[in-house]
Amino acid sequence: MHPAVEDKAAVAGESHDEPLLLPVSEPLRDKKDRSGASVSGAVFNVSTSIVGAGIMSIPAAMRVLGVVPAVLLIAAVAALANSSVEFLLRYTRCSGGGSYAGVMGDAFGRAGAVVLNVCVAFTTMGTLVVYLIIIGDVMSGSAVGEDAHVGVLQELFGKRWWTTRVAVLLVTAVVILLPLVFRRRVDSLRYTSAVSILLAVVFIIISLGITVYTIFTGTAKMPRMFPDFSRLSSPFELFTAVPVIVVAFTFHFNVHPICDELKNSSDMMTAVNISLVLCAAIYAAVGFFGFLLFGEATMADVLVNFDRSIGAGVPQALNDLARLSYALHLVLVFPLLNFSLRINVDELLFQGKRPPLAIDTPRFMFLTAALMVLLYALAIAIPSIWTLIQYGGSVFPVSLSLIFPGAIVLRDIHGIAKMKDKVVAVTMITLAVISSSIAITTNIMNSNKD
Repeated sequence: MHPAVEDKAAVAGESHDEPLLLPVSEPLRDKKDRSGASVSGAVFNVSTSIVGAGIMSIPAAMRVLGVVPAVLLIAAVAALANSSVEFLLRYTRCSGGGSYAGVMGDAFGRAGAVVLNVCVAFTTMGTLVVYLIIIGDVMSGSAVGEDAHVGVLQELFGKRWWTTRVAVLLVTAVVILLPLVFRRRVDSLRYTSAVSILLAVVFIIISLGITVYTIFTGTAKMPRMFPDFSRLSSPFELFTAVPVIVVAFTFHFNVHPICDELKNSSDMMTAVNISLVLCAAIYAAVGFFGFLLFGEATMADVLVNFDRSIGAGVPQALNDLARLSYALHLVLVFPLLNFSLRINVDELLFQGKRPPLAIDTPRFMFLTAALMVLLYALAIAIPSIWTLIQYGGSVFPVSLSLIFPGAIVLRDIHGIAKMKDKVVAVTMITLAVISSSIAITTNIMNSNKD
């Protein structure tokens, strides 16, 4: 199926209760069975799509920018994310496309849809590998570079064969993740999404508790409100924080699958607005408390800071609880991103007429299992890919969240864009290109110095 050829019911604003992991063309259930997903379920799923591993880099971004610029940047990127999603949904209604690739195909032809599929596949696959690496680091530790640390299981039971990264990730993949990734409806994950958001809040509460304790004991230091240029190798280093925040708000590849399941598709923007406000507040809180706790020693992945006792009487068990809560959060986020990875890989590999993926059981099972094996192998083979994330995050997620939606508006093949829409589109593309170019250049220069 060509990504640009979609069910025309989307034009009339009809919703689909049973998305088939592809643009919907056939219902799986009788009309009387179509209840549709609720707005609250959509809020949980959108929020879970947003809050992933990127949140762990927010404190480091705040260390570079200072509290005030970082909070303003979080608010600005959230506003741009809101505009870009609104653009996508508006052009979806006009084109009849039921997926992000469908909208890109409508605007730029088959080539545009393929580029979108490739970007989503690289983004989601890289993100899911990072999730597995972080889960492995938390449970089994890491022996890479200066950030070597012991995992929770090795702290409790010592180094045994069943506390190694290979064994822990295998059990996690087979026992926990596989039953979740074999679910065929996004809305069926609404409860795990709700728990994942709750765990992110638990992480914030733990961080807040530790912060309050350190304040009362006099060991906390007030974080900088603005950047300290004496600590920067160049003023351009400030731009390296922009892709970090943009990546943290990249969820556009899950907009259409979640929207398809809503009882009223017009409620999608309400769900997105609520989710963006909620996630922006979570990001600001995690960034502030993390920077307050660790100051200039804040790592690119703040979970590494929690690997060691903070001192001043704070028990290591509390640090471990913070790490475990977020590792479990990533486990529950994993299947939601896997939906988008599976959709886009399927569209890339299986061209032409074919039944929807969700009702083609052999193809669904094979693709799901093959992707899990590949993700597991990459997580074992790659000990740390934070450097790769720095570069990849400056290209693929930025394109998905800012460049492509802006390009669709500027292309405007349906003639529905207003002047203010085009101004916002130009702003998104300009911000993305300039910040990403400077960030990549600065990262390369800093790597060469090291």
